[in-house]
This record gives sequence, structure tokens and C-alpha cells, in this order.
Amino acid sequence: MENIRILIVEDDVVLARELQEFLSKWGYMAVCAKQFDNLIEEMSLYAPKLVLMDINLPFYDGFYWCFKIRESSNVPVLFISSRSDDKDKIMAIAQGGDDYIEKPFHLELLKAKIEAILRRTYQYKVEHKIYLHTDLYFESSTSSLYYKQKKLELTKSENIVLSVLAQHKPSIVARDALMDALWNTNEFISDNTLNVVISRLRTKLKDICKEDVIHTKKGQGYFIA
Repeated sequence: MENIRILIVEDDVVLARELQEFLSKWGYMAVCAKQFDNLIEEMSLYAPKLVLMDINLPFYDGFYWCFKIRESSNVPVLFISSRSDDKDKIMAIAQGGDDYIEKPFHLELLKAKIEAILRRTYQYKVEHKIYLHTDLYFESSTSSLYYKQKKLELTKSENIVLSVLAQHKPSIVARDALMDALWNTNEFISDNTLNVVISRLRTKLKDICKEDVIHTKKGQGYFIA
């Protein structure tokens, strides 16, 4: 979850800076809102993955801005407020908020809530990216290989073998299991076919990463470390 941008909508400058420093320490890209009369423009400017929203703000309150955000975005909103009345909490959720934390709060509790919201909102996307090497990943939902976000072309057979190896990473996949996967292509498959596919894949990946990505466990099969 590193480098996720969080927009802090808090008019208490001291608290806003404290939150910014704390979140930055944990690898988040925390930015403080400045245009309290036009937070939608701030949203467009920073494109945050999560918003920390105070309720008592200049011009319009946090409920209003959460409602406006929900007109065009599903970005999670975590309310941070000194208001402890249940009516305020209900209003926050009703306007589209995802969670609520009362001031004063422990920063570690805030961090835990942020991590929980990010997991619920974005974890499924992260799980689909299986990193095979630095900047090289397999997108399982689309069965595509990417290097530095650029899609790399593979043959149908290469794609099938890499998909099986990636989804079982770092476990060893037996030759028979890879052969079975290749048989589903409705193409003629021989034992030598797998050798050729593995060899081509190794060459392509090594050309990119400058080192082996697919390894052999003699007598057992293949694996990606």
C-alpha cells in the first residue's frame, strides 16, 4: 500500500501537519487541503485514494463535501471529528462516509482504520497483480504480463504456462499440471511442446530482467521464486 495518496481535509493547521508527518512516515503520500471553499478542485488536483474529512470546516461542513464527492467518486472517506453524538456518526455514513473516528484519537488507531479501509477498497486489485520480478508482474484477471506498466506480448501457450506458474508462485508446479493446462488449448501438445514453451518464456523474461525468473526443480517441475 506504499505511496497511496491521502487528502487531509482539516482546517486545524497543527493537527493537519501532525497527520501529514505521521502518514508520510508510514509511506503514504499525504497532502493537506487548502481550498476549503472548493474541495472538489482539490480532489481533481490530487486524485487521492482516501480522504480524511473533518466535519467543522470553513464555508461548508464535511457532510456537504462528502455528499459532493459521492456525486462523482467512490473514493473512501474517513471522518475525523470531535463530535461524538451518534446523530453525527449516522449523518456521516448517510452522506457516503466509510468510517468515523472521534478526536482526540491515537494515531495508531487512525492508521489501523486507514489500512482496513484501503484493504476493503483496493485489496482485490492488488491481489490480481502477481509480481514476478522488480517492475515485472502478471495481471491474473486479464492474463497479461506487464513490465513497468507496459503490456508484453506472449503466445497463447506461453501465457497459459506463465499464468499457472504465477498463480502458484513460489510453489513448484509439476510438468503434468502444465501439460494438462496446455491440452485445454485444443492444440496438439507433446512433451517437447512444454520444453519449447518454457525455453521461450525463460529467454523472454531473462531479456527483460537480466536474470532467470523461471526455475527448474529436477524431477519435480518448475517454479517462480
